[in-house]
Amino acid sequence: MTDPSLPPEEIPPGAAPGLRGHACIQGYLKSLDGSPGVYRMLNEKSEVLYVGKARNLRARVSNYARPSGHSGRIARMISETASMMFLTTRTETEALLLEQNLIKQLKPRYNVLLRDDKSFPYILLPKDHAFPQLRKHRGRRATPGAYFGPFASAGAVNRTLNQLQRVFLLRNCTDSVFNSRTRPCLLYQIKRCSAPCVGYISEPDYAALVADAARFLSGKSTKIQAQLAEQMQAASDAMEFERAAALRDRIRALTNVQQAQGINPRSVSEADVVAVHLEKGQACVQVFFIRANQSWGNRDFYPATGAGAEEPEILEAFLGQFYDSKEPPRLVLLSHEIENPDLMAQLLATRAGRKVELAVPQRGEKAELVENALRNAREALAMRMASSAAQGRMLEGLAEAFGLDGPPERIEVYDNSHIQGTDAVGAMIVAGAEGFLKSQYRKFNIRGDGITPGDDFGMMKEVLTRRFERLLKEDPNRMGETWPDLLLIDGGAGQVSAVAGIMADLGLEDIPMVGVAKGIDRDAGKEEFHRPGSRPFALRQNDPVLYFIQRLRDEAHRFAIGTHRAKRAKAISASPLDDIPGVGPGRKRALLAHFGSAKAVARAGLSDLQAVDGISEALAQVIHDHLNTR
Repeated sequence: MTDPSLPPEEIPPGAAPGLRGHACIQGYLKSLDGSPGVYRMLNEKSEVLYVGKARNLRARVSNYARPSGHSGRIARMISETASMMFLTTRTETEALLLEQNLIKQLKPRYNVLLRDDKSFPYILLPKDHAFPQLRKHRGRRATPGAYFGPFASAGAVNRTLNQLQRVFLLRNCTDSVFNSRTRPCLLYQIKRCSAPCVGYISEPDYAALVADAARFLSGKSTKIQAQLAEQMQAASDAMEFERAAALRDRIRALTNVQQAQGINPRSVSEADVVAVHLEKGQACVQVFFIRANQSWGNRDFYPATGAGAEEPEILEAFLGQFYDSKEPPRLVLLSHEIENPDLMAQLLATRAGRKVELAVPQRGEKAELVENALRNAREALAMRMASSAAQGRMLEGLAEAFGLDGPPERIEVYDNSHIQGTDAVGAMIVAGAEGFLKSQYRKFNIRGDGITPGDDFGMMKEVLTRRFERLLKEDPNRMGETWPDLLLIDGGAGQVSAVAGIMADLGLEDIPMVGVAKGIDRDAGKEEFHRPGSRPFALRQNDPVLYFIQRLRDEAHRFAIGTHRAKRAKAISASPLDDIPGVGPGRKRALLAHFGSAKAVARAGLSDLQAVDGISEALAQVIHDHLNTR
């Protein structure tokens, strides 16, 4: 029996060294029993090929030990297996949870991997203020209040918030702005806010608007519309035509919100609709979010298919990884049956703290929702495959134009941005067969040690040195996927010569590099390309590869400019309060809300500072001394 106390690195006895494939796996059977647990299959380099879970480890491993009856994908995986590792668990649910954690950590080649794991935005109605702000929220739920979502994108949230302002007239300003207002802002003038900041609405009346907004976001919009219609009729009967017109506008805005939600199922109040389409080894998983009988958008995902997994395995792996950091709804509608629906439902219920149902509907409205999601997955994958094919042709053309050994899998483009040397930043963007890889973008704050302000050569040297020294430290054998096949530098012969010297000092002369210079008159379409030891050359103006390179350069320039502007804006908005020991963001907000500005804080006496919530006598002395030291 496998000892559950064994460390993950220890291989249980029974494996014969030097064997591979079925014979290697067969050697482990004598040390296994029917316990649930997790197994790992490793190749000769001890790289994890696959992580799996089993209700019965011995039975599962014995299946791999059979010499036939496997799919092509599993057969390839078995042939590469040189060792295995095991961990037993008390239950199969624990094994499934451990499996998902290990897959996320190790990213094995033959497992299905969810590559996009971003959080989703919500709408938040806080409960920590008498006049709460209706706002977008993403991340940890630290603020007490009601959360509505998830929404598929920030754009979907913003559109809904924009319409909800028209309907419920709730404020969207920050607490500091709210506390400092002396007259209503423009939103009140255009009838998108009830101006609680200056007392134009009482706290009970504002609370009623908040309650209406919460009811609407919970799916109870019909009652709200009826109430608004009654109020409009009463205002009209009382000859209050201006108020009646305002109520009419709110009803229209509410109708627009409902129409913008798209598909609004009558029989499904809360569900995620998850559909997978598989074609030529590529998969698209489409997720629609149904909350409060409303569709709150959809998102497509493109998981790595583990070298040939089928729809049920892709879907099951997706569910386990997708809901690792997200709360599952009460119902998940699926396009395909998965292998372990009861086990997955139990895992999701554990994460949600309540019952979660998985279903594959065959008829009715739920089946229509799944079919709609499946159609979207099919269309999204077709568009992605067409785009990928076009990207592949561009990479082939790039390799031919620059004399590369083959199409580059990873292109890194570097650029700098500054204003006369101030707020200098370096930027790196990454592109590959799937287009721009924005999760791989990096920004570098130029430290400027020994660099003359405005020295582009010095900045580029610092950026590349920091980038590749770290890469050499993390992956000295250059086995990972983060090593570039091509470097594109914004600049001409001087920049290329400087970069070539940097790479030579690091022992990386074999990485191809090309400088992209503006060329004659600095016009787009007349770019010159520079390579170390070669004469500059140009591509014809209508060459698609030239347009592709321009897109790469422009994206690097956009990212560098955006990073520089963000750094400059942060410097402009810096406050003297930022450097005071013991004054964090919360106390800083409290001070600014109480006094109105950093200058007013500096002029305040000790007793005035102590009047601020959270400021003790000792801290008030620290603040006073810090701001009044000359």
